[in-house]
Amino acid sequence: MKFVDEALIRIAAGNGGSGCVSFRREKYIPKGGPDGGDGGDGGSVFLEATDNLNTLADFRYQSFFGAGNGQSGMGKNCTGKGGDDLVLPVPVGTVAYDADTGEQLGDLTHHGQRMLVAQGGFHGLGNTRFKSSINRTPRQSTPGSDGERRRLRMELKVMADIGLLGYPNAGKSTLIRSVSAAKPKVADYPFTTLHPNLGVVRVDAMRSFVMADIPGLIEGAAEGAGLGIRFLKHLARTRLLLHLVDIAPPDPEADIVRDARALVGELARFSPDLLERERWLVLTKTDLLAPETVAERKQALIEGLKWDGPVFDISALTDVGLRPLIGRIMDRLEAIDRPPVVADDDEDEA
Repeated sequence: MKFVDEALIRIAAGNGGSGCVSFRREKYIPKGGPDGGDGGDGGSVFLEATDNLNTLADFRYQSFFGAGNGQSGMGKNCTGKGGDDLVLPVPVGTVAYDADTGEQLGDLTHHGQRMLVAQGGFHGLGNTRFKSSINRTPRQSTPGSDGERRRLRMELKVMADIGLLGYPNAGKSTLIRSVSAAKPKVADYPFTTLHPNLGVVRVDAMRSFVMADIPGLIEGAAEGAGLGIRFLKHLARTRLLLHLVDIAPPDPEADIVRDARALVGELARFSPDLLERERWLVLTKTDLLAPETVAERKQALIEGLKWDGPVFDISALTDVGLRPLIGRIMDRLEAIDRPPVVADDDEDEA
């Protein structure tokens, strides 16, 4: 199925049913009084997150969705049937916006979570509701209210712990293939990856995390060049970014320090918040160079980027450096999840 991470649809909740004007008419009961029932409520529209979907492709060819209208009330104090609610299944990680106002309506982050996006209309009142000691034959009723209608923009942001960031052919897809069961396409030309790929990295029987590979960035991506800027939003939920740098680029004239700086600049233009996310530097394809060359280029990168964070040398193809990397990642994620230690007041006083 084609990966679709944005969708624009129109939704309409059901209208409420009108109240009924009716009077009881039975033999031997000449003045039976009012017996008009209320209308039924209109159905509402909900979004519900499910693990069974990973794309918004279902909304690509159908753009209108409506819930059921409430029925009008009837005589003998019969209330109209309420309209059926409409529940639209969407992938976990979907964010819903009002397309006209830009207001964020909600964020579905776990399986089974449900969000109201259009409220159904309320029922109208029958004439029974208006009877009183001074108005014994009321002939008024109220119509049901209209259900909400809106244009809904949905945006999918994948749920992953680790995000891979880098230029095309930096080795992101090869890395995720090597450490997980994900099988993204790998080839020796740019932009092999056309949509995000998720892989579960299992460290041992009880410890694992999710890694996301997005299409590579190029310089000028913030102005629309390339593919990656469109998918950078998928890194918004990640807790740790791995900045992959090809230590042995095919072009011998390539300046890996300049390219690494340019990628950081594109990240800053897209989202200052994402730029502040914890980031580790990972040097890939180290098997293609002599160890002393790797060390020399590594030092140049650290100095050129003024890097003070963790740095890893790996070769995903030959499995060099992968186990230490994923082990450190798992330890870091567990440290992030671990609640802070609160000092005991009694110990402080002592």
